[in-house]
Amino acid sequence: MRVLLVEDDRMIAEAVRTALQQDGHTVDWIRDGASAAAALDGSGFDIVLLDLGLPKRAGLDVLREARSRGTTAPVIIITARDDVQSRVAGLDSGADDYLVKPFDLDELAARMRSVLRRGAGRGDPVIEHAGIRLNPVTHEVSRSGEPVALSAREFAVLEALLLRPGAILSRAQLEDRLYGWGGEIESNAVEVYVHALRRKLGSDAIRTVRGVGYCVPKR
Repeated sequence: MRVLLVEDDRMIAEAVRTALQQDGHTVDWIRDGASAAAALDGSGFDIVLLDLGLPKRAGLDVLREARSRGTTAPVIIITARDDVQSRVAGLDSGADDYLVKPFDLDELAARMRSVLRRGAGRGDPVIEHAGIRLNPVTHEVSRSGEPVALSAREFAVLEALLLRPGAILSRAQLEDRLYGWGGEIESNAVEVYVHALRRKLGSDAIRTVRGVGYCVPKR
């Protein structure tokens, strides 16, 4: 999953980024509202963690503008503002959840999973499709009841495809989920991970749509 973290407090941002990266997520960190607005203009992010008290531009203004432009990425506000009026304003401006600092990193991760489940219309955190079972909480994967060991990036590719069975994701879209802005992308990285997944899950697990991308057959 690719995460946009908008936070001007270095200590908080580094702790959040480290925890999310250890969970296998790609995290791009921005420290001011103006840069956040620019990043969201062409949003390729799966979820946004947004502080309110930002330099250059307020977080709420960034959120309102992003929603007015049609940005659909889920947004969780992370802020020290714990009064009811701020909560109401944040949620009414388009936030999907609101978390007050200081917060536990495990709670943040759980709220992220919850927001993403709601967006996908699922109640159960576990994703099951065509005999494949993926648990985003424990990072466990099985096929027909047998456990399958995956690397963090193999897991990320599989999760992205399983979230939308039948939908074709291009190589660029999958690369966005694997690498941040500063990441060096090998030209055949996605093909390598897809090949590994087919070897571990079966050749029919992922379909190549020539010239377009990859999908998990809807069946």
